[in-house]
Amino acid sequence: MKNLLLALPLLAALSIHTPANAQSPQSVAGLPHAAAEQTNRPVRFEAAIGVTEGSLVLPLASEADLAQRGAGLDDATRAGISAALQSADFKYAAGSSVSLRGVGPWRRVLVVGLGESAEEAAFQTAGAAAGKALMREAGAVTILGAGLSPMQAASVATGFGLGEYRADIYATTKRQPSATDRVTVVVNDLAAATQLFTTQGEALVKAVAWTRDISNEPANVVYPEVFVERTRKAFAGLPGVRIEVLDTAAMERLGMGAILGVGRGSQRGPRMLVVRYTGAGAADSAPVVLAGKGITFDSGGISLKPSANMGDMKFDMSGAAIVTGTALSLARSRAPVNVVAIAALAENMPDAAAIRPGDILRAMNGLTIEIGSTDAEGRLVLADALAWADAELKPAAIVDVATLTGAIVVALGDDYAGLFSRHDALAQQIEAASKRTGEGVWRMPLHESYAKDLASDYADMKNSASGPGGGIGAHFIGEFVSKDTPWAHIDIAGVVYGKGSDVSSAGSAAWGVRLLDRFVRDFTPVAEVGQ
Repeated sequence: MKNLLLALPLLAALSIHTPANAQSPQSVAGLPHAAAEQTNRPVRFEAAIGVTEGSLVLPLASEADLAQRGAGLDDATRAGISAALQSADFKYAAGSSVSLRGVGPWRRVLVVGLGESAEEAAFQTAGAAAGKALMREAGAVTILGAGLSPMQAASVATGFGLGEYRADIYATTKRQPSATDRVTVVVNDLAAATQLFTTQGEALVKAVAWTRDISNEPANVVYPEVFVERTRKAFAGLPGVRIEVLDTAAMERLGMGAILGVGRGSQRGPRMLVVRYTGAGAADSAPVVLAGKGITFDSGGISLKPSANMGDMKFDMSGAAIVTGTALSLARSRAPVNVVAIAALAENMPDAAAIRPGDILRAMNGLTIEIGSTDAEGRLVLADALAWADAELKPAAIVDVATLTGAIVVALGDDYAGLFSRHDALAQQIEAASKRTGEGVWRMPLHESYAKDLASDYADMKNSASGPGGGIGAHFIGEFVSKDTPWAHIDIAGVVYGKGSDVSSAGSAAWGVRLLDRFVRDFTPVAEVGQ
């Protein structure tokens, strides 16, 4: 997401009405036909190489791995691959690849680098490189995983599915399916690898594809009401799931003036979407709450953004997509966890009814907010989402995810998301999940001076400040969570979409689904309260 928020802060606006001409998903004419769902090759695990045709994939950390990984190959094929790798001076870096043709009986031999890391992220990345490279390659695919642990082999297969994702959801070809021939992964421990992939990997692949799809959709197709419908469809029939939707009237009754303010300038009313998933045996535990900023389009409101790259503001709902996609992955895999995903959904537009700089809103918890910029609206929708979660759910922890500031892009580029937290024990669990999944976070400060930067002469606080501190937005959000509730904020503005790479197509990266999925699975209650 290198181009996100070239106009620095981000968003804001007010609404305590539903416009009479608000459009329903069915009433809008002239839209493209619905995009086809993502398709993936079927995957199976075998103990030995079967048919020697199609494409061969070799995940290697060094040339020494070839003897073990390629033990099932004939000597001539193995020698040919070794000679080709030496000639290409292949370095085996994570995610790198070299394609060979005319070696042995295979149509194509693809060697993918694992790098030096033994973390599962390296194996997913290698698989993703193979999935991306072979997306349109005809014929079966055989991945040699001899010597890999069941986790490593399942991670390669999961990565392959992630790499197959295509962003051309509205191309005139109607997103023609990629090659559909089977992927066979040759492993030593067949049962364990199969179990890991079928219970976790497949669910993650599907959930990431759903997250990327809904994030890549244009704002004329996906807006708050449609996001809710797509979510209901995605979770339909899954056990342990309960969905609640707060519309404008419900939010008015609860006093959610912050999110209502953001939606006031749009014909499309805001929604607060709550997805609860309770796995087997987890009903007695306090839920982990994941809250996501869901601005389905951000014009900046009255504080209008520059026109350059404004089209990328369809990605400003990525936080909501990511937390919902995480819950989908956990629910599809029947994970034994108690998780609640909250999508704070609104569209930020400069209508005559839109809020203005200088207006004052009252959030659900009673705090009053002076609007410094209507383009700092993400923190407003999250204010009501977190206040509601803290009051209603008695959570074990709250983690919010948002494309919040351009400042985080300046600070961290597209390599890391910014992690803010008052609770070290919670931050450490997120950092551990980050290391395992390869979705990097960098801990940022929450300085006490930020409160002064947001001070207002007319209300409890402002939603933006004239100073340069990028952590001010995180501080603002934290004011809507009890200091005793373990809470963390993740600013994904620099990592959530991009131009594509050797392991991922252009558009949404669904960054954070893998991290949060792992974080929730591994979560342990946090004893330490705020510092």
